[in-house]
Amino acid sequence: MLFLNNDDSARGTEEFRTLRSRLYHLREKMPLKKLLVTSALPKEGKSFTSSNLAQVMVRQHGRRALLIDADLRAPRLHTMLGTTSDPGLSDYLLGKNDEFSIMQRGPLENLFFIPSGTGAADPAELVGNGRLKVLLQRVEPLFDWIIIDSPPALPVSDASVLAKVCDGVLMVVRSNVTPSDIARKARQEFPDQALVGVVLNGTREDAVPYARYYYESYQKKSTTTKA
Repeated sequence: MLFLNNDDSARGTEEFRTLRSRLYHLREKMPLKKLLVTSALPKEGKSFTSSNLAQVMVRQHGRRALLIDADLRAPRLHTMLGTTSDPGLSDYLLGKNDEFSIMQRGPLENLFFIPSGTGAADPAELVGNGRLKVLLQRVEPLFDWIIIDSPPALPVSDASVLAKVCDGVLMVVRSNVTPSDIARKARQEFPDQALVGVVLNGTREDAVPYARYYYESYQKKSTTTKA
């Protein structure tokens, strides 16, 4: 949790500000409010990324963000934020609770959180039952950003189902851990227009400038190819 202790010099804080800036630039070109954060495999840093991204969004004055833990199989956000997991998303999807009874105030001003909820027997069927779309339609006018943490894209189908109700997908890959063929396969789970970016997580401190240079070069090549 990089932004809860007001240490603006902590490693990673500037990278999240850069990510925030890039997302705002993208928003000038396309509708982008509901953002799904996923990864190819477990333990690549998607929950770390989604939670800190939500925090850096509300560090801007007047911005409101909603963080949703839609990983009904292995939820972690409630532990990271030091709160409870229920009632939450699964309880809403089952029709047991309304949207406001599952929403918690986060640790920062204007940050709100919907935890995963009570354990679900069939998460894939639950996230695809249509009620999530209704939830997002109801709460979207209240927030500047809605950031949804999903299960990894390859082991289960949940992420591709969740992506259909979001404006864009941010994929997290872990440096020197995620196999390149696995990352490419996970990327194919989403339409070209859905994937708005890739976060390279877990880089060495001395490799950060090179990673940024690579990312910018990749962006230029992608833009040229698409044009």
